[in-house]
Amino acid sequence: MEFFRFTRALPFMRHALKFNIFSFATFLLAIFFLAYNGLNFGVDFRGGTVMEISYGQGQAADLSRVRAAIDTLNLGEYTVQGFGTADTVLIRLPLKEEVSTAQLSEQVMAVLRADNSNVEQKRVDFVGPQVGKELYQNGALALLFVVVGIIIYLSLRFEWRFAIAAIIANLHDIVIVLGFFAFFQWEFSLPVLAAVLAVLGYSVNESVVIADRIRENFRKMRNASVPHVIDSAITSTISRTVITSLSTQLVVVSMLVFGGAALHYFAMALTIGILFGMYSAALVMASLVMWLGVSRENLVKPEVKREGLEAEKILP
Repeated sequence: MEFFRFTRALPFMRHALKFNIFSFATFLLAIFFLAYNGLNFGVDFRGGTVMEISYGQGQAADLSRVRAAIDTLNLGEYTVQGFGTADTVLIRLPLKEEVSTAQLSEQVMAVLRADNSNVEQKRVDFVGPQVGKELYQNGALALLFVVVGIIIYLSLRFEWRFAIAAIIANLHDIVIVLGFFAFFQWEFSLPVLAAVLAVLGYSVNESVVIADRIRENFRKMRNASVPHVIDSAITSTISRTVITSLSTQLVVVSMLVFGGAALHYFAMALTIGILFGMYSAALVMASLVMWLGVSRENLVKPEVKREGLEAEKILP
């Protein structure tokens, strides 16, 4: 299925240097903000207090009023999200050295009861700094293992030029997503880490599709130049990319608009990752393959050799 088809290859490789200068500049900015600002880790990684409250059956919780009440306490960064049913709310509060978990929960419940007397506290959990540190380490290990697994997969599936180019493009996407979170100081939580891992998978899929098409075009277009072969491969995948990306982005935008605070940053990470995943697969990975010197001889065996082998088989 195709929405449209181009009759001639678009000259992407003619502007490859411009695209990659933009990518390199964006990558350096992301590295700078990660080093200068760092990530704004949420309660999952820093530790803190988690409260579950309920407004009783039949009464939906008004999250904006809950946030307005908690704002009066000047607790710093916290999150309020729906949890399970419409009347249940999950509140994540930061660590306060001078205030115990019991005192903090009492303060929160006091301002919430002043706003609505029907509110009830269902549970209070404390996430200590050690637990947060372990989650941070485990999350970093998960990201590392995924990256290593992708490197091994690409190295085994493709010729080394394709593998190196795809690896660089995929890491480029992840660093830029993290750079956005460092620049805007958006909360980096476990759901966001899950989104980053999903972006890795999405970016790899885009790179593999275009790399396969380039390899296929080298076999079909025997008299075409390398830039034209790559341009033709990218052009032929545009319709497929638009269909898959639009369908994926529709779901992500739905989460961004209707998912509330619980899914906001998760959806933001996916949105940025999908956009840069499309860009890097077509314009970063393919350009690097060309600059690394890929040629028809790397992928296609000369016909003379095959004819010679067949002739040897025929001769007695």
